[in-house]
Amino acid sequence: MSGENWTYGNYLQLDDLLKLQGEDRGISSDEMHFIIVHQTFELWFKQIIRELAEVRNILSQEQVPEKDIPRAVERLGRTTEIFKLMATQWSVMETLTPQGFLSFRDGLGSASGFESFQMRKFEILLGLKNEDRLFGMDPIDTFRKLAENSEKDALILQDLEDALAKPSLEESLMKWISRTPIMGSIYGSEKDSESVENYVNEHLLAHKSMGEDAAKRMSSYGTSDLDKAVKRFNSAHESAISFLIPEGKISRARASLLFIESYRELPLLAWPRKLIDAIVELEESMVKWRHSHARMVERIMGRRIGTGGTSGVDYLDKTSQYRVFKDLWAVRTILVKSNNRPELINPDFYGFYSEKDV
Repeated sequence: MSGENWTYGNYLQLDDLLKLQGEDRGISSDEMHFIIVHQTFELWFKQIIRELAEVRNILSQEQVPEKDIPRAVERLGRTTEIFKLMATQWSVMETLTPQGFLSFRDGLGSASGFESFQMRKFEILLGLKNEDRLFGMDPIDTFRKLAENSEKDALILQDLEDALAKPSLEESLMKWISRTPIMGSIYGSEKDSESVENYVNEHLLAHKSMGEDAAKRMSSYGTSDLDKAVKRFNSAHESAISFLIPEGKISRARASLLFIESYRELPLLAWPRKLIDAIVELEESMVKWRHSHARMVERIMGRRIGTGGTSGVDYLDKTSQYRVFKDLWAVRTILVKSNNRPELINPDFYGFYSEKDV
């Protein structure tokens, strides 16, 4: 690009871009609007895939340089803003009336957003598991069938299969989180397992005590159905045990996540906390985007069957329940108040330091 005297149109390749809306087919203004909105989504999907892949690549390193974490947080923040923008973009689509949509809907044939290979790619990249999809759906099964049609479709399938073969962002994130020093103990050190076990057990004791104290307060208030409340507190504590000690073995990744959330004010944990918050905000923005999509579709086409043969709005509503980063949400349920959390061991380890302090 150096030395090239670009014009605005040449730099953005507007001559090619503005020929992609199908005006040569004599489409109506309504249909052109429909096409432009969806083309814009696909352009944003392309950017989302690039941003998420960069974050995944940062976190999947065996040793993640601390200087790379702020860049990962920035990329996640940008992706969140893109999803927020796309959520508002549905309001542009809502200017299309039901009759306006019906006038060209048949011309779509079986074409459906369900066939957006870029959306499938960023879902795979994030780490959305097949068992968490509706009906345990295989996300690339549709593209295996399409791959029989042309070389272009075969290349799309290969790209999706390559994405499936790589670690997801969720896997890379939890692997990185699992290496968090807990109570001053370094991951993989001689007595690390013992330190982690002591921390988890102390936290669980605090969690159980918190529930018992809450039950006592409710009893003093004369709460009705106290027995039911006690059962709920006991059930919540069992869930906390299952979360931290799944199948009888402590999960260091979840213990690390709990430690970061419990002691989030510590300087050494500042960037890990920011990155976790950025991931949660990203997923929240995705859920809102999916919800806005469902409301737009319901407004324009009611509860008709989708062009791809899905149940339409019902299907879209269920996809808004998708969660990829489940542990990041679940850990919030088992937190205890700061004055009840286990006493921090080796607090200086987590503070600020300078060369003169070494």
